[in-house]
Amino acid sequence: MKKLLFIGMLLASAGMSAQQATVSSPDGKLKVNFDLKNTKPMYEVLYDGKQMLDYSPLGFVADNGDYTQNIAIDKVGTPALKKTSYTLNRSKYSKIDAEWNELTINLKNKDGHKFAVQFFVKNNDIAFRYTIPNQESRQNGKKFSIRIMKEATGFDFPSQTTTFLTPQSHAMIGWKGTKPSYEEEYKYDEPMSTKSQYGHGYTFPGLFHVNAADKNDKDGWVLISETDVDSRYCGSRLSDMKGDGLYTLEFPMPEENGGNGTIEPAMKLPGATPFRTITVGTSLKPIVETTVPWDFVEQKFDASTNYKFGKGSWSWIVWQDNSINTKDLMEYAKLSKSMGYEYMLIDNWWDNNIGYDNMEKFVKTVQGMGVDVFLWWSSSGYWNDIEQGPINKMDNPIERKKVMKWMQKLGVKGIKVDFFGGDKQETIRLYESILSDANEYGLMVIFHGCTIPRGWERMYPNYVGSEAVLASENIYFSQGAADKEAKDTATHPFIRNAIGCMEFGGCFMNRHINRGNKGGNTRRTTDVHELATCVLFQNPIQNFAITPENLGDDGTQKIDYNAEGAPAPKVSMDFLKEVPTTWDETVFIDGYPGKYVIVARRHGDKWYIAGNNATGADLKLKLSLPMLSKGDAATLYSDNLKDREPQKSNVKISNPAAVTVTMAKSGGGFVIVK
Repeated sequence: MKKLLFIGMLLASAGMSAQQATVSSPDGKLKVNFDLKNTKPMYEVLYDGKQMLDYSPLGFVADNGDYTQNIAIDKVGTPALKKTSYTLNRSKYSKIDAEWNELTINLKNKDGHKFAVQFFVKNNDIAFRYTIPNQESRQNGKKFSIRIMKEATGFDFPSQTTTFLTPQSHAMIGWKGTKPSYEEEYKYDEPMSTKSQYGHGYTFPGLFHVNAADKNDKDGWVLISETDVDSRYCGSRLSDMKGDGLYTLEFPMPEENGGNGTIEPAMKLPGATPFRTITVGTSLKPIVETTVPWDFVEQKFDASTNYKFGKGSWSWIVWQDNSINTKDLMEYAKLSKSMGYEYMLIDNWWDNNIGYDNMEKFVKTVQGMGVDVFLWWSSSGYWNDIEQGPINKMDNPIERKKVMKWMQKLGVKGIKVDFFGGDKQETIRLYESILSDANEYGLMVIFHGCTIPRGWERMYPNYVGSEAVLASENIYFSQGAADKEAKDTATHPFIRNAIGCMEFGGCFMNRHINRGNKGGNTRRTTDVHELATCVLFQNPIQNFAITPENLGDDGTQKIDYNAEGAPAPKVSMDFLKEVPTTWDETVFIDGYPGKYVIVARRHGDKWYIAGNNATGADLKLKLSLPMLSKGDAATLYSDNLKDREPQKSNVKISNPAAVTVTMAKSGGGFVIVK
C-alpha cells in the first residue's frame, strides 16, 4: 500500500496542488514533500528517488486549540538556499561550512490561529520545527505564551525497516531511583515492534535501516534525533511503534524527576519548538559524519575564559569510593603528571571523606604539580534517593553560586554533575542554569547520569560532554558488560556519539578490572582495541580508566601482561600520552553497528585512523584511506594475533586505496597514525 502511495505521488508531482509543497537538498537527492491529507499536515522523505519516510504526521495540540487537523495553508514560501560557516572546538570538525534549502509553510487551524512548519534540508540532513506567532485570545485579545500539550510529530518508516534502538526505562528505578538516564542496552537489526522493553518507547537518537529486511530492496539508513533543546522546552523521545512503521514524538513521563515539574512545555510567543533532525544516506557515512546537531543552533553566551580541553585520570572508575581520600588521590595526581595530563577528576563523597578545607589544600598541592582538578557534585537529591555528596547544591541557585565562587577562588577547572533522571522542561532548565552559572565562574561542565546533548556543544561554550550511554563503569560492575564491550564500541560511533559528545570514561589498561589489577571482572578486549576507543569515541575531555598500577613497564623486560598485578605495556601507555582529545576533521571509513567500525579523525596535520572488531573472528579488511598518500610513512598499532598483545610498527603506504589491516577476534583493534 505504501509503495502504491509513493507511485501515486510521483505521478502527481508534475502538478502540485495548493495543499502541497516540496523542498529538496542543494544536490537534489534528498526531498521533502509536504501535503494536507484530510486537512492534516503530513510530510514524506525521499532520497535518490527511494522512500525513506512514508507520509508522517505534523502538528501539535496546545492549550488554545488543536493544530493537527482542520488545517489550511495560509502561505507557502519559496525555497531559499542558505549558507553558514562556524567554528566548533569540541566535536567532529573544528570548522564547518553548511548549506541548505529552507522552506516555510504558513498554516492556520480552524480557529484561525496561525503557525508554521519550517524545513531546513541539507544534502543528507533535514531539520524541521514549528514556529508560533502571538496568538489571538478570546479572553484578552492577545496571547503571548503557549503551552504545548502534545505533539503529533511522527516518523513513518517503510514496513521492511529494521531498527537499532535503546528503550526508555521506567522512571524512578535503578540506582537510588535515578532513571531514566539513557543507559539501556541497544537491540540490533530488530524488526519494528509495537512494544519496547519497558513500554515507554525509545530514547533519542534512533537508527533505522530502511527496507533492510527486504533483501532485494535495501534503500538506506536514517538517524532520528533532535537539537536546539534548552530551557524553552522539554526533551523528547520516540514512542512505541503505532500501526505500520509509525513512531511519534513523546514528552517526558509524569513520574520523571520524582514527579516534580510538568510534562508539557510552555514558551513565550512568538516562539519556536526545538528542531527534529533526520539524517539520511545510502551508507552509514552521512550518519557518522553529520553536523546537523549544531548547524541551526546559536551560542547562548560568550565564554568567560579560554576553556582548555585535554586528558585526565579518574580514581573512582577502578578504585571506586574507597579511593576518595587524599592519599589515593595523590597517586592519581602523580599518574596525571607522569602521563602529561592536564586534569584529574575527583568523584563523589569528597565532601565527607576529605572536606572543603582539606580539599583547598589538596587542590593547591596538585596544582603545584601542574595538574588541575574537576570536582563531582550531585545534581540535587530531592527527586531521588542519592546520598553521595555533595548534594543539594547544584539545584539551588543560591547554594550553587556559593560553591562555584569557592571553586573559582580555588582554581578548580570544572565540575561533573550527576543523577538527573528526567527530560522535563524543569530539568532542562536546570542543565542550562548550571551551565550558565558555571560559565560565570570559569568552570567547564560534564554531565553524568543524564540526558543526551542536543546541540549543546555550540550553544554553551563551557559544556564538555554528557554520559547518556551505558558507559565504562558497567565494565567494572558486570562481567556481562565486559564481555560485550567490543560490541558496544562498534555501536556508539553510529548512534549515540554521532549526535554529540559522549563522556564514556573508558580505555582500561587493567586486564583485571579491580584495584591492583587483581580480581574483579576480566577485560575481554585487546589493548589496541582500548587505544582505538580514544579515537572512535569523541569527547573533548577524556578521563581515562588508567590506574597507577599501569605504570612500571620500561620496555626492557619480559612481562606476562595478563598476570594479576602486571603493569600495562609501555607501547600502550606511550600512545595514551600523545593521543589528542579534540579533532579538526572526521571521516567514516567502514563498519556496521555492533560488528565493527573504522573512523579517521584529524588533529592539526596528523591523522588517527582507528578500528575495532566485534565479529567474533579475526577480521582482515582492505581499506580505502583517502587521507593518506602513496609513499607515506605511518605508525601502526595492531594486535599480535598469537598472544593478542599490542605491537607498534612503522609502515609505508604503497596504495592508499587498498590498505590492509587485521584485527584480532573478540575485541581486537588497530590504530594508524600519520
